[in-house]
Amino acid sequence: MAISAAPTPARPMRADARRNYGRLLSEARTAFAEHGTDASLEDIARRAGVGIGTLYRHFPNRHALMNAVFQEALTSLITRSRELAGAEQPCRGLVEWLGAIITHAGEYRGLAQALMSTSRDETSALAQCNVPLREAGAALLARAQASGAVRSDVSIDDLMQLTNAIALAAEQSPDDPELAERLLMLTLQGLKGPSAEGC
Repeated sequence: MAISAAPTPARPMRADARRNYGRLLSEARTAFAEHGTDASLEDIARRAGVGIGTLYRHFPNRHALMNAVFQEALTSLITRSRELAGAEQPCRGLVEWLGAIITHAGEYRGLAQALMSTSRDETSALAQCNVPLREAGAALLARAQASGAVRSDVSIDDLMQLTNAIALAAEQSPDDPELAERLLMLTLQGLKGPSAEGC
């Protein structure tokens, strides 16, 4: 009988590779904040002091780099969802969390569009952002629906697409800083269930 080999653990990065990785992430954060998520990868590599080949060794495509850049914000959003899971008014907890997603997506021009376009693509590196966010939001939504504050036919996929659409609309209207909040409030009117006092 053949014995299956145990999976080989990933080798730790050499010190110089770790430094390159860290510099690339730092420069990508800056470039994405200044120029949007379609910033030149060649410029990011150059500013990090490495060649484009080194960037691609660490991040095989733009979405992989975006995923790495957004992990810190993702962790913060997941942590916030756990804190809001015990909110006295479940609908308000859900709304606050959706607002936090819109705020985060607005920090980088192009992020909302990228998240929308890959929302159902499990092969995209951005699935590592989309999937945990959907799971966190689903728990908040289920609680709000159980309280009667949100209609039972609302899905987390619909809400995630709506929040990304709101972030995208706000991105396109930088002269209207209140737009995202207004659109979120309008969206909530369509979500309300029979016991929507807490929403």
